Amino acid sequence: HTANSISVGRVLNPTRIVFFGNPVLGTPLMQENQLVGLDLPQKVLFFENQDEVVYAVYNSVKYLESRYDLQEVSTLGQISNALSNLVRAATDAEIKSAADINADPGEGIITKISTEDFATTYSNLRNAILANENLQLVAELDHRENAASVDLELRSTRVIIFGNPNLGTPLMQSSQSTGLDLPQKMLVWEDEDGTVNISYNSPEYLQERHSITGNETVLSQIAEALNALSETAAGN
Repeated sequence: HTANSISVGRVLNPTRIVFFGNPVLGTPLMQENQLVGLDLPQKVLFFENQDEVVYAVYNSVKYLESRYDLQEVSTLGQISNALSNLVRAATDAEIKSAADINADPGEGIITKISTEDFATTYSNLRNAILANENLQLVAELDHRENAASVDLELRSTRVIIFGNPNLGTPLMQSSQSTGLDLPQKMLVWEDEDGTVNISYNSPEYLQERHSITGNETVLSQIAEALNALSETAAGN
């Protein structure tokens, strides 16, 4: 995040995010609720604040379990242990949890129904991102393909990660933990009825979650951009 900020002439304290995953553990979560793919692969944010204190931040399993209404998926415990062990090894410190780590089911997630098939919807979204000179395509992940690589089944589910440092940096300058939910992500997924959906995090939710202040104009610009991209993807 810091390097991206510098690339557009902005300043941000050291802030980096690491993405990683294990389809054996993550796929069962998406088999229960495909929307979890919006928060997968797993990620850990490292940042140093103005007092030179270094933090490692990640989404707890309790957060994922509550936000996606997961009902005792067998791999949740393994994921929790893996995350805490990784962060303890990186920081040599004990893990501390936020006072309230739960979310309401589906909280902060905007979902739109596409009028197109899955492949066309995803192609529309990808092309719209590439055509926008203000956006950088960061990564693409095919959750179904990864599931198949470990002999597990999953309906079509893909996530695309992209960003605009000019808009994301001010949010992290206000609250560095926002970097855990940046760059932006959109999930394209086909449900059991064959309906194709586009889902993403509401900027208002991120504002509340990370206690972002003084960035109303930026948040409004992000909301408009995400709405336009999702409408294009949906064929509207």
